[in-house]
Amino acid sequence: MHATYTMLILTAVFSAPIVLYILRARAGKGEIYIRPIAGLSAIDEAVGRATEMGRPVLYSTGLSWLNIEGLCAVAILSHVARLAAKYDLRIIVPVNSYLLYPIAEEAVREAYADAGKLDLFKAEDVIFIPGQFPYAAGVVGIMHRERVAATFFFGYFAAESLILAEAGSQVGAIQVAGTPDILQIPFFITACDYTIIGEEFYAATAYLTHEPTMIGSLRGQDIGKMILAALTVLLLVFGLLMAFAPSVFFSNWLLDLLLR
Repeated sequence: MHATYTMLILTAVFSAPIVLYILRARAGKGEIYIRPIAGLSAIDEAVGRATEMGRPVLYSTGLSWLNIEGLCAVAILSHVARLAAKYDLRIIVPVNSYLLYPIAEEAVREAYADAGKLDLFKAEDVIFIPGQFPYAAGVVGIMHRERVAATFFFGYFAAESLILAEAGSQVGAIQVAGTPDILQIPFFITACDYTIIGEEFYAATAYLTHEPTMIGSLRGQDIGKMILAALTVLLLVFGLLMAFAPSVFFSNWLLDLLLR
């Protein structure tokens, strides 16, 4: 009902780079560079330390449901589980959502199966704990009982974020966290060793898997942001021209076009 020609043009402009780079990535035309993300690079270090200490790692998806945060958290979980399987390490995964629980369990099972170590997989290490603060209490208890050497917090978190991060710090675990919730990022930065901030959380899947579609989409979105920034500056210039030089015909022409 509110669609305009301008919206149609903008949709095409922002969609075109994404489609183009996805096709280029799938065709293998040129390597797309993704800058290193310190928090994700630290995952190997954390798993390696846990292996040296002979203690398990804990991976928490927080309060994530079957949404974009939850699916990104499971994708990162798959990478961590593969590292754990590679080094014969136990991984404990407390999950708050009954929808995400079977997906997380299958991700861990598949990681051990791909490493040829399915016998090391324990279904009981993927734990369903409903409720926000019951979940926090349960995870804190697991950390202290199992004396985990590394903790990973990826997904959506709320008031329990500092409770979990502080508990991990108390047991001496190396901690890596990532969440798109800007209200919880300060707590993770304070209590964790490495924190993935903002959109880095969504880029993590492409960074870890190097899947062409994801990498191409990520690159296309970056180009779209550059276009948006350029359009913002352009409109600001034309707005100033209208304010200080209203006789300039092309500024009026452009604004009339955008309002159609």
